[in-house]
Amino acid sequence: MNLNLLFWSAKQFTQPAWYEAAHAHALGTAANFLRPDGSTFHVVEFHDETGEVLERRTHQGYADDSCWSRGQAWAVYGFTESYRHTRDPELLRAATRAADYFIDRLPEDAVPYWDFNAPVEEGREQPRDTSAGAIAASGLLELSLYTGEKESRYYGQAQRILKSLASDTYLTRGDPKAKISSLLLYGTIGNPDK
Repeated sequence: MNLNLLFWSAKQFTQPAWYEAAHAHALGTAANFLRPDGSTFHVVEFHDETGEVLERRTHQGYADDSCWSRGQAWAVYGFTESYRHTRDPELLRAATRAADYFIDRLPEDAVPYWDFNAPVEEGREQPRDTSAGAIAASGLLELSLYTGEKESRYYGQAQRILKSLASDTYLTRGDPKAKISSLLLYGTIGNPDK
């Protein structure tokens, strides 16, 4: 997700090596973090010298084989941004795979649960992550520009997410008495009850 800064710096300071490093990192992330179904691992640990993958796991998601929604949202946004800078079709494929996985697992109101694979206990709903929704909506809006689907899947789903985020259910409305100093309620970075 932060590669945008490196791509920008490469252009501003005419540093082709920085561009190549950012491009290679984006491709490496696509190759090592994306699962065949388009979901993402949260953490991939590499050997310092060989670059071999040592472990794929989670730190903030439900389980090592689950999909933490905020990490998935970062993949949608980050691969889309990397495509903007490189026009590499492999990065566009990574962005659409991550986006399709994200969209296909949204609940009725389009605000994702904190982890797409966490079990649902009877009578208890999993926490939502409005931050994941906002990040994904931003990525989906831009992705719609590159896929020619402005009025269909990606654009429409971004609008659906944003409409829910702007509702009384999720928006703090700037209440000065509120105990939270954010724009959105229910940002779940991790779930300690997992």
